[in-house]
Amino acid sequence: MAEPVVLASASAARAAMLEAAGVPFEVVPANLDEEALTAALLAEGADPLRLADALAEAKAVKVSARMPGRLVLGADTAGRVDGGGWLAKPGTREGLAEQLRALRGRRHRLVSAAVLARDGAALWRHAGVATLAVRTFSDVWLAAHVAAVPEAVLGSVGGYHVEGLGVQLFDAIAGDLWTVRGLPLLAVLAQLRAMGEMPS
Repeated sequence: MAEPVVLASASAARAAMLEAAGVPFEVVPANLDEEALTAALLAEGADPLRLADALAEAKAVKVSARMPGRLVLGADTAGRVDGGGWLAKPGTREGLAEQLRALRGRRHRLVSAAVLARDGAALWRHAGVATLAVRTFSDVWLAAHVAAVPEAVLGSVGGYHVEGLGVQLFDAIAGDLWTVRGLPLLAVLAQLRAMGEMPS
C-alpha cells in the first residue's frame, strides 16, 4: 500500500476536495514566502499559467526535499481580469467589496496548477483553466453578500467560494468547478492512479 500523498498546502478547500475524493493524504504546508516569489515572477512578466505553475512547483519541491521518498502535491491558483489586473486574496471585507466591484460585469480567468514531486524533483504537472463571467449585481446586494460570506473567503484568490454563496456572483462558468476551487482534481486523480498511488 502506497504511503499517503503529502499535500504541500494549508488550503482547507484543497484538503476537502482530496478527502471527499477518497485520497489518503497528510498536510505539510510548504511555508514559502509566496509574496516575494510572486513579485519576482510578475517582474519577469509571468502570466497566470506561469505564476500558478511556478508556485505549485516551489511548494511541492520544497516539501519533497525534506521528506525523502514521499510523493508531494503542490498546488496554486492565479487569476487575471480580462483587460485588467490580477486577482488577489482580499484579506478584509473592505478589500473584498472593492475587488468584487472591480469584477462586476466582467470576465476573468483562473488557472489552478498542480505539481507532483518526489525527493526534491518535479515529476508531473498539470494546469486547469476556467473562465468566469461575473453578473451585474447591485450595490445593495454586494453589501449584503460581503457581510454574509464566511471569513475563509477573504483568503481565497478572487474572494469567493463557488461551492457556497459565491456561486451567486456568476452568470456563467466555463471550466470545471474543481479548478475554480483551486485544484485540477480529475487530472490529479488520474495521475495518482497511473503512478500506482491509488487503485485503478
